[in-house]
Amino acid sequence: MMYRPIKAALLQVHSIIGVTISLILALIAITGATMSFEDEIGASLNAGIMRVEPRAAPMLTPDALVMRLQAAQGVGQDFSQEFRKVSAVTMTSDPAAAVRIRSARNEGESRGSVYVDPYDGHVLGAPRGEDFFLTVRRLHRWLLLPGDGKGVGRQVTGVAAIGLIVMLMSGIVLRWPRHARNIRIWLKPNLGLRGRGFHWSLHSVVGTWVMLIYLVMALTGLWYSFDWYRDGVTWLFSDRTAAPKAESKSAQPRSPPPTRAADSTPLTFDRAWSAFLRTQENRYATAQLTLPSGAGTVIRIRSWTRDASHDGARDEFRVDAITGRLISSEIYADKSTGERILANLLDIHRGSLWGWPGKLLFMLAAALMPLIAVTGFVLYFSRRKHRRVSRPMLGNLAPGE
Repeated sequence: MMYRPIKAALLQVHSIIGVTISLILALIAITGATMSFEDEIGASLNAGIMRVEPRAAPMLTPDALVMRLQAAQGVGQDFSQEFRKVSAVTMTSDPAAAVRIRSARNEGESRGSVYVDPYDGHVLGAPRGEDFFLTVRRLHRWLLLPGDGKGVGRQVTGVAAIGLIVMLMSGIVLRWPRHARNIRIWLKPNLGLRGRGFHWSLHSVVGTWVMLIYLVMALTGLWYSFDWYRDGVTWLFSDRTAAPKAESKSAQPRSPPPTRAADSTPLTFDRAWSAFLRTQENRYATAQLTLPSGAGTVIRIRSWTRDASHDGARDEFRVDAITGRLISSEIYADKSTGERILANLLDIHRGSLWGWPGKLLFMLAAALMPLIAVTGFVLYFSRRKHRRVSRPMLGNLAPGE
């Protein structure tokens, strides 16, 4: 029968890829599971510095808050040195919420953040757990390899994701039972078995439980590893039939946008913030203003409305910091279905698109990756041992091997 050689070849492919990348996948999965409830953990650890007493006084502007932070010394740190360069400010319409200011990454230094009182600018403290989750995130995305997102770690995790997709497809063929309509065979491990049979049952059934979740994780994770994949997904989900969105008259330039001279002063936030407030009025709940990383003058503002159900449901604006001119705006409510999928890829990747039940489900699936890796290793090496002892004794192999 032709089926047996094909199945044998699939088993070889499945096994070799698994032995090669299982440890990397287990590391990526465990770090991903660790970050599943990062926001909730951070809010619990830093409840004392994320809230302030609402007052009748007006809130300070982003530039005023940055200036007071850069002049501040306290809470055991010299913030004037650490925040001599600021990359982002997160403002909020909640009168009881603190403002978060993030420092720019300097040569040889890590990027940190601090919470400040929006009414007087005094420092409330640096968030606990931030350095830990930053390290976990770098391990998850780039394996802590040099260069971070611009280094080889980005490609290594991408290759691992492709390998995972191949293993999922080959694995479902290898474990296809004779009685495929029997749900118990698919979803219930045979705990009465011993040795190799038990390991095979555990490996195949647990793999079936998490197959769809792993496929979603791998397909969305590739977005962050390869530009060609990102371009292809963007082309697939973009609304190519829609007419180009016209910018407002205030956003149409009559002359080339201004550029900063080499000796000019650093960019500030207030003009962009004022332009954003004129556009949004009181519709926003949280807004993150981010300075350009290069020599440009365009500030990116990500805004979440009060009814935003997840992180991807955000509006995005680009404002020239010199003139305060609105350059572009992307409103989440106006996006097509495909564009919303693109905006929500990170939330799909970690399951947060479906609220805390989705995050919990994805976290548990990720936490099962070491079990699948260990049982896969056991099956691989025990199979090699049996074949060395007696090649004809194929009866010793577990079903599907």
